[in-house]
Amino acid sequence: MTQTITNKKIAIIGLGNMGNGMAQTLIREGFSVVGTDLGESQRAAARAIGVEVVDSIEAVCELSQDIILSLPMAKHVQAVISGVDGLMEHARDNTLIVDTTTSEPEVTRRLARTLKEKGHHLLDCPVSGGPAGASAGTMVIVAGGETSALDRAMPFLDALSNKVVHLGDSGSGHVAKLINNLLCAAHLVTTAEAISLGKKAGLDPAALIEGLNAGSGKTAISEVNFPRWVLNEGFDSGFTMQLMRKDVRLAKQLIGDMGMDADLTMSAQAAEIWAQSETDIAGEDDFNCIVKKYL
Repeated sequence: MTQTITNKKIAIIGLGNMGNGMAQTLIREGFSVVGTDLGESQRAAARAIGVEVVDSIEAVCELSQDIILSLPMAKHVQAVISGVDGLMEHARDNTLIVDTTTSEPEVTRRLARTLKEKGHHLLDCPVSGGPAGASAGTMVIVAGGETSALDRAMPFLDALSNKVVHLGDSGSGHVAKLINNLLCAAHLVTTAEAISLGKKAGLDPAALIEGLNAGSGKTAISEVNFPRWVLNEGFDSGFTMQLMRKDVRLAKQLIGDMGMDADLTMSAQAAEIWAQSETDIAGEDDFNCIVKKYL
């Protein structure tokens, strides 16, 4: 975590679960936060924790040159940056935009080039850790973009995370995050299958998870997701099936773009399982609900 910083103003566009969590951390660490969101409930929740909520992107730009995006998809990032009344229209000179959305690498690269031509900077900094990690300041950030821009962002990225890994040029962070989420999606399936096998053989699921986590079969899914959201049937992580399906679809697209469809057969099978789950698991359900196909 950073040392406390007083009156450094950071903006957040997108004040949902992740944006609100990041705002909590930044305020706790001594930053002041300005933000906006289309949803009135999100705006009210942010206002309640001390965010200076404004009505427009233009107003955000008047108050800060360091802007975090926390949005659902690439199309929303494009609209906020290059759409009507977007950041390109209103940003002050030398604005830094940090996109924490799990987005599309090529979209990020195009936006980064255009913003650079206009004297601005874009970092792709997708995050892992969910809303709990955002509000605790314990996320992991995989970053893409110029080193100078990352250096500028580090005071507030340090506050938000336990670790920042710079992967390279623009788009690299989003490539790494798609790979991470593909693994996460696959691990949910394989762990659910493992627990299903154990139950059939007469083992207690909680005891089996404890045993797996003491051995070489453990993953973040067995260590965190199963105890926290699956075994207790809570299914309330704050991340939806719809969003994970989107990330898996983008990872599958990346595999195709790299010409590796015929090589990465297990990844392809995991992607197909997630795509097919749309028929019987609602998009708004928690993403851990994929295990219900097996347990």
